[in-house]
Amino acid sequence: MEKQFLINALEMGEAWRLFKIIGEFVEGVETLHDIGPAVSIFGSARTGADDPVYKKTEKLAGLFAKNGFAVLTGGGGGIMEAANKGAAEAGGASVGLNIVLPFEQQPNPYANIKVDFKYFFIRKVMFVKYATAYIIMPGGYGTLDELFEAVTLVQTHRIKPLPIILVGTDYWSGLIEWIKARMLDGGRISPEDIDILQIVDEPEDVIKIVKKIVII
Repeated sequence: MEKQFLINALEMGEAWRLFKIIGEFVEGVETLHDIGPAVSIFGSARTGADDPVYKKTEKLAGLFAKNGFAVLTGGGGGIMEAANKGAAEAGGASVGLNIVLPFEQQPNPYANIKVDFKYFFIRKVMFVKYATAYIIMPGGYGTLDELFEAVTLVQTHRIKPLPIILVGTDYWSGLIEWIKARMLDGGRISPEDIDILQIVDEPEDVIKIVKKIVII
């Protein structure tokens, strides 16, 4: 049986797992290398299909597909499902980068391009490498992890600047206020670091921001 704590398993005598890691990188790159302009969409896996945020995500992904963008998600349920569904039904490339977990995520049926990963960090590389923008819908810890990973990479100039767009003023404004009050006012980040993040509410506005920067 595959061990659950994969990173802890990289110990003496098990270095052969490095070949599995290399294999996941190869599969991801070979599958996505010609995907074209793409956006990565993140959000809660617990969002139901009757939730307004689900419907907004579905609409947003459909608009991206109609404007020539592939849509990348984590391949699971909730917001990921909504994004894959919207992109697929609009006739676009709907990519599910599914993480294999022992107890949780099942891939949604709407991704027409699928890659399975055991290692989160390899999956994260694919999200960043092939995205021209990060779209962050309301979500939990996993969503925040993806958000601040991208912010840190942009802040430290490890990747080219890309739009990182928070969708939903009601949900995200408190976080931005906290960042300004605690991090910025405390001198822990610079004023220009605030500009890495943008908050919008409407799918059409998200598309406009991305299309200003990305020429297809």
